Amino acid sequence: MAATTGTRGRVRFGEWQTWYRVTGDLGSGRPPLVVAHGGPGSTHDYLLGLAALAEEGWPVVHYDQLGNGGSSHLPDRGADFWTVSLFLDELDNLLSGLGVADDYALLGHSWGGMLAARHAAGRPQGLRGLVIASSPASYPLWLREMKVLRDRLPPGVNDTLLHHEAADTTESHAYLKAMRCFYDRHVCRLKPWPREFMASFYEIYNDPTVYFTMNGPTEFHVIGTLRDWSVVECCPDISVPTLLTSGRHDEATPVTMQPFADLIPDVRWEIFEESSHVPHIEEPERFRTVLSEFLNGLLT
Repeated sequence: MAATTGTRGRVRFGEWQTWYRVTGDLGSGRPPLVVAHGGPGSTHDYLLGLAALAEEGWPVVHYDQLGNGGSSHLPDRGADFWTVSLFLDELDNLLSGLGVADDYALLGHSWGGMLAARHAAGRPQGLRGLVIASSPASYPLWLREMKVLRDRLPPGVNDTLLHHEAADTTESHAYLKAMRCFYDRHVCRLKPWPREFMASFYEIYNDPTVYFTMNGPTEFHVIGTLRDWSVVECCPDISVPTLLTSGRHDEATPVTMQPFADLIPDVRWEIFEESSHVPHIEEPERFRTVLSEFLNGLLT
């Protein structure tokens, strides 16, 4: 299948549809970079800058995972529906539907990185390389590190967070203000937040079904179904070249990512000194350079 710049469409996934966007030409002879967004329950918008790689000849595939954005919304489905297996199946279905399953690279950010790692551990024949961007290897690690980061917030901020979490008033103005203090330090350090970053936030709160069910009310208050999920045990099974990326101030701290570095056989790690959770937005030129070098290395 050949696609022109900016092609959008939907792939049928069982009873539902997965929205996608292809930038570049899938018939170019280079493996496309398929991009799995975070959340779960976010959208592709905040990762759209990666489409610039098409200028270097790399086709880029973005998609919105089921439940959000341009894909089918299912607000009446419960926790038993929203599983890791569902999103793994959706990714496999997308690859097949676009005709790229026999030759592709995969980038996953945050939750998407965990999803991508689990996908890669199955050793799909067409996967050429893997990028795990600002992703924890397990949510138990993530939760322990959240406590470390929250304890370092300015005096009184974590007390406010704890108070409202205990009272189940996480939608209050005081909680949101305290939450923003954390986000400005460890999620996106740019001020103001870029439009594409805000777009994904709006999409989550437009339909929070997936995010609230699997994650919880905030990045650092994970009380959903993923709270005990880990991909640590499958890391040794990842057999393709793997690039780890993270920001120096990232909520995905080095402790949360260390299992990837220790257990994936062919791996290297690039830390972006001026970034937090979204180095591709905070240091876009350097991120593109690092990513281009990695992708070019897959061709040799």
